[in-house]
Amino acid sequence: MKAFSVNALVLLSICMSICVCAVCHQYVDVLQSCLVDHGVNNFSLYPSSGNDRAVYFSLLDFSIQNLRFSDPMTPKPVAIIVPESREQLMDSVVCCRRGAWEIRVRCGGHSYEGSSYVSGDGSPFVVIDMMSLSRVSVDMDSEVAWVEGGATLGQTYYAISEASRVHGFSAGSCPTVGIGGHVAGGGFGLLSRKYGLAADNVVDALLVDADGRLLNRAEMGEEVFWAIRGGGGGVWGIVYAWKIRLLRVPETVTSFTVSRPGSKHDILKLVDMWQHVAPELDDEFYLSAFVGAGLPQTTTIGISATFKGFYLGRKTEAVSILNQVFPELGILEDDCKEMSWIESILYFGDLKTGSSISGLNDRNLQHKNYFKAKSDYVQNPISRTGLKSAIKILEKQPKGYVILDPYGGEMRRISSESIAFPHRQGNLFAIQYLVDWEEEDNLKSRDYIEWIRGFYDAMAPHVSSGPRAAYVNYMDYDLGVMELPNISSAACGDAVEMARTWGEKYFLKNYDRLVRAKTMIDPLNVFRHQQGIPPMSSDCVIAQS
Repeated sequence: MKAFSVNALVLLSICMSICVCAVCHQYVDVLQSCLVDHGVNNFSLYPSSGNDRAVYFSLLDFSIQNLRFSDPMTPKPVAIIVPESREQLMDSVVCCRRGAWEIRVRCGGHSYEGSSYVSGDGSPFVVIDMMSLSRVSVDMDSEVAWVEGGATLGQTYYAISEASRVHGFSAGSCPTVGIGGHVAGGGFGLLSRKYGLAADNVVDALLVDADGRLLNRAEMGEEVFWAIRGGGGGVWGIVYAWKIRLLRVPETVTSFTVSRPGSKHDILKLVDMWQHVAPELDDEFYLSAFVGAGLPQTTTIGISATFKGFYLGRKTEAVSILNQVFPELGILEDDCKEMSWIESILYFGDLKTGSSISGLNDRNLQHKNYFKAKSDYVQNPISRTGLKSAIKILEKQPKGYVILDPYGGEMRRISSESIAFPHRQGNLFAIQYLVDWEEEDNLKSRDYIEWIRGFYDAMAPHVSSGPRAAYVNYMDYDLGVMELPNISSAACGDAVEMARTWGEKYFLKNYDRLVRAKTMIDPLNVFRHQQGIPPMSSDCVIAQS
């Protein structure tokens, strides 16, 4: 930061995330005074003991969705700020800049690697938690809604359903996911084959930049507006609100979940057929596959495949189509349930049995656990030999499974350059590899993580290459991380080349354009994390101008 010397920053780094030295306390005092002076009173400082400590950790832990990052040894923020208005959000950024703290922005806390609430290099940091900025304003006349960045998907869906039975939004199925980070990474869901990603359906945004200014689409410029839609969260500033396009849905949709246990040969045959059928179904269809030896919410022992289907229409139509193109699935009308679109959100949202639609407003994730995830894109059908190998690996680890999400449809027709998210034409489906475990198994966490890394390595011959692509919303630090303290001393372009290691996996040919957008909006790299997009240094910019 301009206002602080290198020596001051070194002292701050020595303080780490627990303030024990006089210099660090001094900077905390600066932050606290600034916040209070600006009327920002909803914040909690890192405490040493007493009731303040309980309040602090209650606030910190509430939105930690991956318990791998709740460990006592994980670096903690010096402060958690919960702004309650856009003015407080802007002032919070200004105050953090005065103290030279690194800023982490948390919307729902579902970051797979904890990037929204952990500083991986141990530098002192502040979390700006958006949970109180969760208002949704629906305008049915123009069929749009303004959604504050701290709203969850559940809150967004609920507000839309209150205004209309025949409108929805294309985003994910987990209701506690924050819309801010979800849209920033693209946002895939049940309507994506019909309408594209969440980010494809953003028509405006309000972005708080590193100087605390609130910028709309025109003010931030089209390059930055392009970048914030699919270019990853926590990098460009803080999106105070998204303006989204509401999407037409029929009054009645069809949903089903069917489990198909069997021999390894049976499962191989079903998954092989799925990969040829699901990406080519009508746009109104979404048919995913879960494969594993201990799938969540099943009582099956041994390898099985579970298929989750969603259809924008009646169940007689859905069953008729599937029985023509995928008779091996054996879907029956009794397997299917007709419901409204908002009821389908409840159906697929893993909420408690008997939950009402108003339960979508609950930010509290019912069941948290420890997990590690990775991702791939598949551009050619996986050979039977490859599937057989994958099933053999899955059979050995009951806590591991894969989710196969179909692409095709509108995802295939939208240009890879339309927004920052590039994974379009040529992709049949995405693979999400997951392994999760409970606290009592945490001593075996290293074994679980090594298993999923080995599985990922074994799949290399069967997935995209040059580069091997990944989905930024399934963030994976195994792809490489930035050594943040070294950025300031890096030669011109070094940081950009370091980040290319993962940047081109997430963003393919869009990476260099993202670097240019980053240089425009945040040249000092105020908003960053270990897999962020760095700006070009000032020397690089001058050399290229």
